[in-house]
Amino acid sequence: MVADQKQDLKYWLALNRFSKFGPARLGKLLAFFGSPDAILSAPASELINAGIEAGLAAEFLIVRSQLQPDRLLSELEREQVKLLLLGDPAYPANLKEIHLPPRLLYYKGKLGSPEEINLAVVGARKFSSYGKQVAESLVFELAKAGLTIVSGLALGIDSLAHSAALSAGGRTIAVLGSGLDRQSIYPSSNRYLADKIIAEDGLILSEFPLGTEPLKHNFPQRNRLISGLSVGTLVIEANEKSGSLITAKFALEQNREVLAVPGSIYNPTSTGTNWLIKQGAAAVTKATDVLDALDLSAITHYTQKEKLIPQTEAEGRILPFLCLEAIHIDQLVRQTGLTSAEISSELILMEMRGAVKNLGGMMYVLAR
Repeated sequence: MVADQKQDLKYWLALNRFSKFGPARLGKLLAFFGSPDAILSAPASELINAGIEAGLAAEFLIVRSQLQPDRLLSELEREQVKLLLLGDPAYPANLKEIHLPPRLLYYKGKLGSPEEINLAVVGARKFSSYGKQVAESLVFELAKAGLTIVSGLALGIDSLAHSAALSAGGRTIAVLGSGLDRQSIYPSSNRYLADKIIAEDGLILSEFPLGTEPLKHNFPQRNRLISGLSVGTLVIEANEKSGSLITAKFALEQNREVLAVPGSIYNPTSTGTNWLIKQGAAAVTKATDVLDALDLSAITHYTQKEKLIPQTEAEGRILPFLCLEAIHIDQLVRQTGLTSAEISSELILMEMRGAVKNLGGMMYVLAR
């Protein structure tokens, strides 16, 4: 890290400690002063000239006198947390498009590539056995299809979504409503899951400084990042007052797709999802519904085929016709011109390699 960048980082860290300077006020201050260190050394009169209320400017000066930027930078390095500033080329493109994106993000793990396609998956903390089954199977297939799963590391559907993505060998992003230092990660029972996400090339991030406790009002703010990072938000189970509906609302405001899994009219955990569908959310009963709603089917199929290198000439003729939709062996015979025996032999070998999955009844799907 070059010296100037390091200086800027420590000043941003200090500014971010004053929580009443959100993205809007920070943007206003930066436009007026030009740099974070100038903001930190400005007198109250100049802060007021920049558009900050007099009382708030006075409060900031009191807090500012207690800040130690070098110590804050040392804490960040000790916790192995990195900082990403708005305007950095690596800043997530989708997030950059939302209203008042965070001026800075704290993160641990691996940042995504520009080609990464993120899907938010959220739902109830107290889920039903149906919700568990749906979350595990749907997310597994979507992660296998190449989507990066974004959720909030909360208990319930969030945790199931992260775990299913990892089980599929996929990538997942956890957005926290607390600091990223180990002591602040919430819930504490999911610290092991956060570690696993990082270890398997995933990402955990937050806009809150180190040491920030998981206060109730942080979570709606966190939810706007979950939807903002993603091309769409899938709600699996939610009651009528669920925080997942807040995430869905942000997704709509950000011009992103909202999708929901229908459930029993007698189960309170499906009240929110059924309501979303009545309001126009896409109903999801299988993984391909998500891909179709987001117009991603061709992209994910292409991605999967690129990952699979045909081992034989016959396999090369079969692969173009395999996707996430089940296909019967007789249809493969008609489309490839190969005999039933040739295709059966190739499919057995591909299944042994984990490339295809036999659904029974001579029906096959691409497994990765």
